[in-house]
Amino acid sequence: MSDTESRGPRIAIRPNGPYVVSGGVPLVVKRPIETERGEPVGWLKETTLDEGAAYALCRCGGSLRKPFCDGTHATNAFDGSDAEARTGPVKDYAGESMTVHDDRTICEHAGFCGNQATNVWKMMRNTGDPNVRSQVIAMVERCPSGALSWSSSDSDGTARRIEPDLPVQVAVIPDGPLWVTGGLPVTASSGQALEARNRLTLCRCGSSSNKPFCDGTHKEVGFQHDPAAPIS
Repeated sequence: MSDTESRGPRIAIRPNGPYVVSGGVPLVVKRPIETERGEPVGWLKETTLDEGAAYALCRCGGSLRKPFCDGTHATNAFDGSDAEARTGPVKDYAGESMTVHDDRTICEHAGFCGNQATNVWKMMRNTGDPNVRSQVIAMVERCPSGALSWSSSDSDGTARRIEPDLPVQVAVIPDGPLWVTGGLPVTASSGQALEARNRLTLCRCGSSSNKPFCDGTHKEVGFQHDPAAPIS
C-alpha cells in the first residue's frame, strides 16, 4: 500500500494549482433535475468519470480537459489564494420542531431552497404542519454546499443537527462547482485542513471571492462546462 493510500481518501489543494484527489475517491457527474419551470427538485447521477487512485481537477477554469487539470493554471496567471477562505457567520431560523441554519458565505446558488410559490424562509413560519416541515427538510438536504442545514428539536428541548447520508465522493456539476460529500478531508494550499463537512462545493471557474469554496460567481462570469461533452 502506498503512503497516499494509507492516509485515506482526501483532497489536497496545490498553491495556484489544481485539486489533487487521492485515495480512490469516485468522480461522478451529478445533474440537477428540474421542473418544466426550471426549478431544481432533485439530483441525477449520470456517470462515473474516474475511479483511479489519484487525479487532478482543474481549479482555474481554463483547462481544455475539464474537469481534469491540463496545467493551464501555470500560464494564465491564476491566483488561487485561499488564505482568507471562510465559513460563517451562521444565521438560525427557528420553527416548530426544527431550526434551519443558513451560512451565506458558502452558498453556491443552486436554487433548491425555493420555487415560484414559496421558499425555505417563508415556510419556517408553518413547520408545525408536518407536510410543510417535510418540504423544508427536502429542500435543505438537497443543498449541495451545506449553506443550508437543519436541526431537529426533541420534546425535551434537545437539538440534534441532521445531515443526509452522502457517499465519500466528488461530483462534477455541469456549468458549476465540484460537489464534495461524505466528510472527505480537504487541505487548503496553505497546508491547513478545512473544517470537515458532510457536503461542500469547491470553485472550479477560478473566480470565486471565497476560494476554495464556490460563492456562485460561475453564473456571473458565464462559466460553462458540461461533463457529457467529449474531451478534445
